[in-house]
Amino acid sequence: MTIQLTENAAKQIKTQLTKRGKGVGLRVGIKKVGCSGWTYTYDYADDVKPNDQVFEAFDSKLVVDDKSIEFIDGSKLDFVKDGLKQTFKFENPNVDAMCGCGESFSVKEKS
Repeated sequence: MTIQLTENAAKQIKTQLTKRGKGVGLRVGIKKVGCSGWTYTYDYADDVKPNDQVFEAFDSKLVVDDKSIEFIDGSKLDFVKDGLKQTFKFENPNVDAMCGCGESFSVKEKS
C-alpha cells in the first residue's frame, strides 16, 4: 500500500504545521457523504495511532487510518493553486466517478 506526496503537497504540509506550531503531519481520510458516496477529510496529525499508516516524502508525513487506506491506495496527493483557490488534490486510481460539484466520489468495485 502506498500514497505519494508531491513536493508541493509536502511543502504545504510543512508550512501549515509550522504556522500551527505542532503536529507530526497531515491526517487524510475518507467519510461517507455527498451524492456519489465518499469525500476526503483533512486534519492535523498530532500523533500516530496504532491503526495508522504513515507515508513520508520531502521531509513531510501523511497519516492515513487503516479504514481509509483501501479507498486511496495508489493515489498521489498534490497541492494546487488555481487563481485564488488553493487546495490539496488527489489523483486517485480507485475513483470510478465524481459528482458534478466535485465534492464526492464513488470507487470502483473490487473484483
